[in-house]
Amino acid sequence: MNSGRVTLWDWFADSAERHPDQPALEVGPERLSYGELRRLVEGLAVRMLAVNGGRPPGAVGLTAARSVAAYVGYLAALRVGATLVPLNPEAPPARNTAVSAAAGVELVVADPASADATPGVVTLAFDADELRALAEGDPTAPPNAATARDIAYLVFTSGSTGVPKGVPISHANVTSYLDHVVPRAEAGPGSRMSGTFELTFDGSVYDLFVAWGSGATLVVPKRTQLLSPVKFIAGSELTHWFSVPSLVSFAAQLGTLKPGAMPTLRWSVFGGEPLPLAGARAWAAAAPNSTLEILYGPSEVTVSCTEYRLPADPADWPSTANGTGPLGAGYEELEFLLLDEDGAPTDDGELCVRGPQRFPGYLDPANNVGRFLSVDAGGTVHPYTGDEPLTDAHWYRTGDRVGRQDGLLVHLGRVDQQVKIRGYRIEPGEIEALLREQEGVRDAAVVAVTGPDGEKELAAAVSGGEADPEPLYSALGDRLPPYMIPRRITVLDNLPLNANGKIDRRALVGTFESGHS
Repeated sequence: MNSGRVTLWDWFADSAERHPDQPALEVGPERLSYGELRRLVEGLAVRMLAVNGGRPPGAVGLTAARSVAAYVGYLAALRVGATLVPLNPEAPPARNTAVSAAAGVELVVADPASADATPGVVTLAFDADELRALAEGDPTAPPNAATARDIAYLVFTSGSTGVPKGVPISHANVTSYLDHVVPRAEAGPGSRMSGTFELTFDGSVYDLFVAWGSGATLVVPKRTQLLSPVKFIAGSELTHWFSVPSLVSFAAQLGTLKPGAMPTLRWSVFGGEPLPLAGARAWAAAAPNSTLEILYGPSEVTVSCTEYRLPADPADWPSTANGTGPLGAGYEELEFLLLDEDGAPTDDGELCVRGPQRFPGYLDPANNVGRFLSVDAGGTVHPYTGDEPLTDAHWYRTGDRVGRQDGLLVHLGRVDQQVKIRGYRIEPGEIEALLREQEGVRDAAVVAVTGPDGEKELAAAVSGGEADPEPLYSALGDRLPPYMIPRRITVLDNLPLNANGKIDRRALVGTFESGHS
């Protein structure tokens, strides 16, 4: 499908034009139609331009979360043609300020609760009533000059060197993505789509624009409601749901995945981490009218790049070695390679992707080195060194080890140390680098382990007889968002080493997990 839409803003604006009286957003006690939401966006966009001297800001930060200001601010940044930079309101202010500086953020939109999240950056903070006041008189912002090649949004992922990596996604990237996923979801006026993901997580792009690109309603739960997803879905009469599989586990632990408990659901999508098939079966029984689909993809290829729709009858579901759902098939608009360690094609190797969803390269070009490759006419692989321009012909190396099983792609792990915790992509090296800076720490290792609740969590081990865990927690809390802080920090005389003299991470995992037994 080619929707004819050029920018991310177009996906909302077209629906607002077609369905002005349809409900667009439910968040907390607020209910906004497409027309009402559009008016609030125009009012804020006019204010942003005025504060910025009458010219569009190059980049706009957003520190609001699960509030009218969050979603109006998101759309207003797109309305003026700026690059949107979602920031974590719970991250240390120094981290948000550093990210804002790297991204060239000129002003930040916030709700009152997060007005101080980015010190040193011009911040506009509004509640819903103040946004309505801005919209009095129906102000209209001038047309924006954004093009398909301009950057729509910029997300930051954990970086192995200790510095977050900026991942810019162009309007062309995200439009190609939405052209694929929006019609597949079969949403429209009357459909009710969940908004489970934080705006700093690129899964939120699916939430927002599967809804707003089709005239459906985005229904945003409170964070506490995410811990009882079945109750929220049934009470809100949702038709469409997208979340990390961890929320399936929460529902199972609560005992709420009872047959027929979610009768209104028609479309259930899971991504960000592997979906255990046992949990999926319970979900399918609780949502008997719903299709279940698995999405996979790194931020660098715009939210997701593979899909697998589970058969209607669980008896027909595939069996995988690790008990999780397969990745399925790649989007037909993209190209995929599996390469072994020597760069030869294989059926079990690192997944590489290129095509219209592949991002144009990291914000810091130094991060591109080693993350891309090219293949010449003779089939020889050439890792990207940064000595030549990065082009559309280059393949992005996902770092994911993927295999083929019965014609389907299946996830087999990582070729590096990167981990995912409840959908958040984390480079242990970023945490380790901060730990090594602390007094008394000689070396550090961070691993993902299975916690007492059966979910993955971070655990850290440091060597150095004078290291004290309490100051280490405090130091990490000053620099990292909450999801990157290890649940446990253990002090050892020496970190275990394998036969090659490297840190034995498997041994550390065994040590931490044996403590639960």
